[in-house]
Amino acid sequence: MVRRLACLAALALAACSAAPAREAASALPRLVSLNPCTDAILAEVADPEQLLAVSAYSHDPASSSMDLAKARQFRATGGSVEEILALRPDVVVGASFMPPATAQALEQLGFRLERFGIAPTVEESKAQVRQLAALAGHPERGEALVARIDVALARAAPPPGAPVAAVVWQSGGIVGGADTLVSDVLVRTGFANMAAQEGLRQADHLPLEAMIARPPRVIFAAGAHEANEDRMLAHPALSRIRDTRREPLDPALLWCGGPTIVRLAERLAEARRTR
Repeated sequence: MVRRLACLAALALAACSAAPAREAASALPRLVSLNPCTDAILAEVADPEQLLAVSAYSHDPASSSMDLAKARQFRATGGSVEEILALRPDVVVGASFMPPATAQALEQLGFRLERFGIAPTVEESKAQVRQLAALAGHPERGEALVARIDVALARAAPPPGAPVAAVVWQSGGIVGGADTLVSDVLVRTGFANMAAQEGLRQADHLPLEAMIARPPRVIFAAGAHEANEDRMLAHPALSRIRDTRREPLDPALLWCGGPTIVRLAERLAEARRTR
């Protein structure tokens, strides 16, 4: 590790010495994002030329939380120290679960590293939007995105009445339980999260037997747009549950906040209106 850091430091000094003076004097920071959730927010609040790269996750349909065409307007990075060093950003935006060795190497090379976790509530996501917009030097764009989120949630607010029992069920019976962003948005759009009521949390499993014993009104099938794509969702016992319907839910809407909240609120409100 020491030898590798020495080599990387030498490369960093060479890169810095070759940097044009106009780049050094730039008022707005150049950013590299290694987190698909911060990718989506920074693509909204930073200038395109500021965002030097987004995470490779955002170029992958299975893991992106943003529009692929928009994501692919930016370079993708796998997050290696060598890649980041070649890009020479002013700020590296990573995830809270970044490997410690990578974080240590970046900090020892003098990079400013800002780490963000997965926001478990709408309010915490809005706080992250504001932090990232301020980091990019465009706080007004953060306020504009927060306003869009507030408008979307207001439009998706339910009419008076009892909430509709629902569960977000992924392949294998994984649920979005308590203290998750999707649970917060479910409640705000007129649903009661059955998984949270059962005491389940993020990535816990809801057994088929529990689903049958206490069926919800709506099963949001995340990642299985057709029942036969998932063995549990295709189980014949589910077809015998009366007054329960299944709604497809794009898994890209489950984990990230920021602009994703707008799309999630619209989708849940649509499902509630068609019940």
